[in-house]
Parts: sequence; structure tokens; C-alpha cells
Amino acid sequence: MKYVVIVGDGMADYPVEDLKGKTPLMVAKTPHMDWMAKHGEVGLVRTVPEGFNPGSEIANLSIFGYDPARYFTGRGPLEAASLGINLQPGDIAFRCNLVTLRDQGEKTIMEDFSAGHITNDEARQIIFDLNQEMGTGEIRFYEGVSYRHLMVMKNGAERFSGVEKLELVPPHDILDKEIFPFLPEIEEKGKSRNLEKSGAAEVSGLMSRSRQLLKNHPVNLIRQRNGLPPANSIWLWGQGRSPRMTTLKERFDVDGYVISAVPLLKGIGIYAGLEVLEVPGATGYFDTNYDGKAQFALSGLKKKDLVYVHVEAPDEAGHMGNERLKIEAIEVFDEKIVGAILKGMNDFKSYRVMVLPDHPTPLSLRTHTSDPVPFVIYSNEGCVKNGHVESFDEDSARRSKVFVEKGFELIERFLNPCSSC
Repeated sequence: MKYVVIVGDGMADYPVEDLKGKTPLMVAKTPHMDWMAKHGEVGLVRTVPEGFNPGSEIANLSIFGYDPARYFTGRGPLEAASLGINLQPGDIAFRCNLVTLRDQGEKTIMEDFSAGHITNDEARQIIFDLNQEMGTGEIRFYEGVSYRHLMVMKNGAERFSGVEKLELVPPHDILDKEIFPFLPEIEEKGKSRNLEKSGAAEVSGLMSRSRQLLKNHPVNLIRQRNGLPPANSIWLWGQGRSPRMTTLKERFDVDGYVISAVPLLKGIGIYAGLEVLEVPGATGYFDTNYDGKAQFALSGLKKKDLVYVHVEAPDEAGHMGNERLKIEAIEVFDEKIVGAILKGMNDFKSYRVMVLPDHPTPLSLRTHTSDPVPFVIYSNEGCVKNGHVESFDEDSARRSKVFVEKGFELIERFLNPCSSC
């Protein structure tokens, strides 16, 4: 049996007035996902448990089959795994975005959480200089992709009070907002603290120092001359220690690959025991190599049992609040990923394919929500319940009456050929 999980990041949405009360998924032309819905099982799944921030780290942990309440320690360490960073027990890994901040009077606004999707070459120069000027034996920055990077605080759990418990907000959640209310507090009311040992002071200080360093950085001066947003600050968030996870091989006796341009997804896959398939031209943006992702997935299935394919583009459009781009991203996802993989699956005797978003990224909010998302499972052996729906979208999934409350249990429903019969 061959298994493929295909995730359209942020694909789910709310009804849009300009779309006559329909969602982008309902309006988009998606013949391949609709075919799966007609011949497979459609339902809703809660990928983000109550009380958790609706980030991709939580939602994809659930889809991979890991209970976030048990396994989630922070986004940073998951991304660290994708970069081959060996975290020691006391190390704290932070996600480090290159962002664009804009001064507006006395306020500072989060203008762009991606610094205009800065290029890898530009980001490489900035990360190098951050290490030169701000790196120490205890603080180090690691280059990732585009705006997505990491900072590791050696023995951070011991050296800085409360650093693991800081509530650091993802920058994509505060677009166009003043940043001050979202900076970590450096004082506790009614208490005196040694700020040199305060995790909040350390984090705030690093972000503040980065603004001074990057203000006139050569990369940013060139970007500004070309009318591009400067990467004029870092934004630290998603901190945590290395998790301990049982692999999918140990749990379900399956080997596999993960395909994604996003370090977070690669990191979860690595902790799950999967091998990363690097696809040339995979960017995590609208220009990603869709054809390459589909072909690498099919090639991988000739060697192993499972492939987890992740596509970021619908989520990017959701964060931008761009209705047209989101519909286009969903249609391209359906044609070049879902359609191409379904066609190639005919080379295998028995297989199961599951398609779903990880979380909604509503156009009206431009950030993630924790609402349940639709899923569809198709098996060429017919071992799924058919809810007699005609399309794959939020409304059809709701009408199917199939609901998986604990998202991490969906993987067993998918991998066990008879669990949904």
C-alpha cells in the first residue's frame, strides 16, 4: 500500500461577500479534489486543539499524527532539525524572521513579516553580519530560506529566567499593527528583577540591536533604492527545546519522505522519521516548482511507503488578503499537485491519497484560525465511506457529518485501510 498526504497550507477560508457568500475553495475550479470527494470520504477535522495558537506547527503536528499537547515544545526546535542543528537539552531555538518595520510618528508598525520575500542571497549576507556583530558563544544565528531563519540560545533554559514561557507573537499575526504591545515585557508589576538574567530583556534587546545594525545595511540600501521593503529588523518567536517523538516507522511500520520548501515542515518530518526530499526550485511561494514536487513525490513512492507533500502558496495569499491570488493558488494546487499525483498513482497496485488544508487562513483576517478544516481520503481499493458529496470544500465537508475531533487521530484513519470502513 502506498500513501500520499497532500497539504494545501491555509486553503480553507470563511465565506467572502465578493464571492456571493462562498469561500475561495468553493469558487475555485478544482476538478481533481472534487473527483476525490465524489469517490472517497469527505469530512471535517480539528487540527488545532482548543487552547493552542493556530500555527502551522500545531496543525501539521496533528496531521502527522502527533498530539500537540504531548509533543509540541516550540516551533524553533522543529525548524532547527531541518537545518541539521543538533540542539543540546538546555538549548532554546527561536524562529527568527527578517521583517520590515515602519516608523509612524511615535509608533512602530509591522509592515511586512517577510521583508518583501527577501532573496536567499540577500538574507545570507544579513545573517552573516548578524552573527559577526551580535553572535556570541551563547547566541548564534542560522541561515534558513528567504525571511525564515533561526536563532539558538545555548543553555537558554538555565541562563535566562522565563525564556521558555515568553509569549512571543508570530509577526504574520500583527501585520499593520503597532509592535509595542507585542514585545516581551521586561518587568513584572510589583517585583524587582535582574534584567540581565531576564529572558524578556534578552529577546527585546536582540531585536532592538538588530534594528540599529540593519538600518543602513548595504543589502537594505540597495533594496530601498529599488523600491523594495528593507529587512530592517529581526523578529524572534516560536522558541522551545528539542522534542522527543516516536517515529511513524515505530508506530505504523511505514517509511517515507516529506516534501516542502518550509523548514518547519521538514523538521516535523525529520522528527517523525521521514527523509526530506529536496525539490529544486521549491520556494514556499507562488513561484514554487509544483511540477517538481509532484514528480518527486511519485518517484519517492517507488522506494518508500509514504510521501507528505506540503504547498505554502494558498496560505501566502491568505496573509496578503488577496482573493484572486488565493483562488489561483488553489486551482494550481489542484491541477499541478493533486491532479498530477492522482494520475501517477495508477502505476501502483494499491494506494490511498488524503488532501486537506492544515488550518484556515481567512482573507478577511489575514492570519490563521483554529476552525476545523475539510479533508478528503480516496482509496483505489474503495475502502472508504462515501458521503455522497459532489465537491471538496468547507460546506460539503460540514454536510458530510463526518467529524474527527482529535486531529492527531486522522493519520490512523488514513494509514489503517479498514479504520474508516
